[in-house]
Amino acid sequence: FPLRDGFRTLKAAANAKVFMQKDNNGLYSVGEHLSKLDFPTDFDSVDHAARRFRYVYDAYLRNSGPKTYLSVIPDKNVFIASPNGYPDKDYKALVERLGKGFPEAEYIDISGLLSADDFYYTDSHWRQERILTVSDEIADKMGAERIGQCEKHDTGISFYGVYYGQAALPHAPERFFYLDNAVIRGLKVYNVETSSDIPVYDLRAAAGRDPYEMFLGGARSIIRITNPNAAKERRLIIFRDSFGSSIAPFLTAGYSEVTLVDIRYIAPSALGRLIDFTKADDALFFYSASVINNSETIK
Repeated sequence: FPLRDGFRTLKAAANAKVFMQKDNNGLYSVGEHLSKLDFPTDFDSVDHAARRFRYVYDAYLRNSGPKTYLSVIPDKNVFIASPNGYPDKDYKALVERLGKGFPEAEYIDISGLLSADDFYYTDSHWRQERILTVSDEIADKMGAERIGQCEKHDTGISFYGVYYGQAALPHAPERFFYLDNAVIRGLKVYNVETSSDIPVYDLRAAAGRDPYEMFLGGARSIIRITNPNAAKERRLIIFRDSFGSSIAPFLTAGYSEVTLVDIRYIAPSALGRLIDFTKADDALFFYSASVINNSETIK
């Protein structure tokens, strides 16, 4: 209806400034950061995620031999919710419960390598230019080569995250960066869904409705990345959510092939027809805490 956005902004501002509400429709702000409340810890959801991961492991990985790893990305709430008086899930308890439900995987702890400012102010995702230390830690734990030094590029896009529109409050845009180097520029990316080649970084998508889709095409069930310059034949399979799109290029240096699988968009029972698990050397289950705490999306 006419002036809808203006009315939404007025309502949100009144809730925050006049009625002193700490959140608006589940969204809250801390300094420059906007985020969404995600509590309490849903242990049934954690157990569901563990069962689905273990199904994949039993069906495809247990007898084929790849070393299996697990890592849970601490979302922005972990750093800004509880310290500022907002309720949040218990990240440590969530990780412990998931690990007990999926003991076959070796856990890689990355929580100490991140802070709130490694995430976009108006979005849930992390900033690609801030996660090299995370990718290095994962590569080290898996005994793979690090990506090395990268060059930082400005897309020239004014980035507004998903929380910007939901909050209906004025907020300055952010600059939107990406990193590359000779290894990343040499990668070949294949979208199994569409049987087509796609770029590592799609700058046209960066100017679209969801700029984060510039990283490996965004939400896709199976993506295959080939590194023709790898020193040896070694293959990695990453079971991931959207956070994995921006870090995956950094995990390619030590592998000739990296396959990204999102079992929120494809049933695990179908994977055997599309992926040759017998050739995998390593497998990484890599999901954000928010997805684990709301895992009904995992098939």
